[in-house]
Amino acid sequence: MSELKKRLSSILESPKHNTEEKLEKVCHLLDQEISYFNWTGFYFKNGDKDELILGPYVGAPTDHTIIPYGKGICGQVAVSNETFVVPDVHEESNYLSCSIDTKAEIVVPIFKDGKNIGQIDIDSHTIDPFTTEDRELLEWLCNEVSKIL
Repeated sequence: MSELKKRLSSILESPKHNTEEKLEKVCHLLDQEISYFNWTGFYFKNGDKDELILGPYVGAPTDHTIIPYGKGICGQVAVSNETFVVPDVHEESNYLSCSIDTKAEIVVPIFKDGKNIGQIDIDSHTIDPFTTEDRELLEWLCNEVSKIL
């Protein structure tokens, strides 16, 4: 994980790329390095609206480009301000299905100046794949991402 953190840091610190490009490169790196990350993307607060708008991502196209607060796992994290790990999406009544292949999901909020401004959302085609190390890595990453926003 420390090698992956170094690579993520070098992307975020790169002066050659704008924020959007950096976030896209982060998604690509996570997708390549962690085999059970099958959809990796960012959602951000949509202006003053109580909704999220899709940012850079890697994976199958999604219809969920706008998610109202409270809807689905991403919408719940926008309200709860807490990381949400879903070992089996079929057990979750508020799950918004993006793909029939998705079996598990983890969503980690991004805070800037104490406000929840977005999140990283990762779907997996494997039931219950996310480890404590994954959670710690993603929470670290979201803290690092907040520094460039």
